[in-house]
Amino acid sequence: MATAPSVSYSMTVRLEVPASGTAVSQLTTAVESHGGSVTGLDVTASGHEKLRIDVTIAATSTAHADEIVEQLRTIEGVTLGKVSDRTFLMHLGGKIEMASKHPIRNRDDLSMIYTPGVARVCMAIAENPEDARRLTIKRNSVAVVTDGSAVLGLGNIGPKAALPVMEGKAALFKRFAGIDAWPICLDTQDTDAIVEIVKAIAPGFAGINLEDISAPRCFEIEARLREALDIPVFHDDQHGTAIVVLAALTNALRVAGKSIEGIRVVMSGAGAAGTAILKLLIAAGVKNAVVADIHGVVHAGRADLVDAAADSPLRWIADNTNPEGLTGTLKEAVRGADVFIGVSAPNVIDGTDVAAMAEGAIVFALANPDPEVDPAIARQTAAVVATGRSDFPNQINNVLVFPGVFRGLLDAQSRTVNTEMMLAAAKALADVVTEDELNPNYIIPSVFNDKVAGAVAGAVREAAKAAGVGSGNNSGV
Repeated sequence: MATAPSVSYSMTVRLEVPASGTAVSQLTTAVESHGGSVTGLDVTASGHEKLRIDVTIAATSTAHADEIVEQLRTIEGVTLGKVSDRTFLMHLGGKIEMASKHPIRNRDDLSMIYTPGVARVCMAIAENPEDARRLTIKRNSVAVVTDGSAVLGLGNIGPKAALPVMEGKAALFKRFAGIDAWPICLDTQDTDAIVEIVKAIAPGFAGINLEDISAPRCFEIEARLREALDIPVFHDDQHGTAIVVLAALTNALRVAGKSIEGIRVVMSGAGAAGTAILKLLIAAGVKNAVVADIHGVVHAGRADLVDAAADSPLRWIADNTNPEGLTGTLKEAVRGADVFIGVSAPNVIDGTDVAAMAEGAIVFALANPDPEVDPAIARQTAAVVATGRSDFPNQINNVLVFPGVFRGLLDAQSRTVNTEMMLAAAKALADVVTEDELNPNYIIPSVFNDKVAGAVAGAVREAAKAAGVGSGNNSGV
């Protein structure tokens, strides 16, 4: 699939060019003829003989950007100066910071914010530990915890390399829900150690967001922490994805004129995200789901599952899906299906497979950056297509969910997060798209829709209240 230039690979190149002649137009021609895009051209200094120009270009990859820069170097009369990668510039020194909510202007301020005045607050919390929510950052704080074992699509790159993602997550918590989130990157991938570390740091937080921890360890870590802690534990790679998929599917079914109880869903991918999506879809009413992994369709009689432990995730899938007993390959399973959901690998199906699906087919090809099927080809026969990419309509993006979910959990002072809250979050997200707005290219709102976080937060807060798992009802911070 051809890739369009992206701001993710955006470079600003400083050049000196002759003040007269065609050098400026040659710059644009050189970039565009090599598949790039000029997104900015600024004259930063001018003289009788020379112009200094900053040219900002978008490319398709780092290597592509380097090729374009080298092409600019060959233009006669052009002198190449500093080349800046705009994405790296945004990350210099990190993307987040801690700031005091109160000025420290004099000795009186110091005495109240710190010693000796702070001792009175410490003793108040010692006498009533619940006051920690009222008198500290705890009530509005979430720990974003990773071991760096499954970062984006990059794999096991470790805790230091995972830190930019965790910082980004913290920035999104603040931007969309006003939550103070703190990146916690652990230099261990031992399940027992991770559980004990998170338990030990939990007193300072009102929620735990697990992030980029590989399957199947993520299942055990989440389950053990939920059992041990009195604050909600949410693995966004699982449940955030599942909530957005359910919301998008709800609206896609409205477009296609189908009911969730009557559809056959085929899913590619049986990892953390796939398993969570499957469980939430079943909770929402899906009766007929088929899952395929690298070995083909998951079914109870498959050789590698006959002796699998009863509590293994793959065995659970085998026991709770595929009511028709299908076997064989993903391509075989997808024939006649109403819905395809991919959380796996690029190009596992093609346009012929999509055309063989049922009338009014729905295709969610969520592998990123290269989806399970080319969205442009899928749209030729499918009624609705969604991806995980930002350059196609209907982006399935977890940022639609996790800020609002945690805002609701924190406001309710919830001790846990359950399926009912996730179902409520999905319904609220789907309902942000009104009947007048709904169409095949708009089944899920933009991440910048200012109604999203509040709608999701309110639904989660009410679901927590109904479940009796909260100890209060803050209206925010």
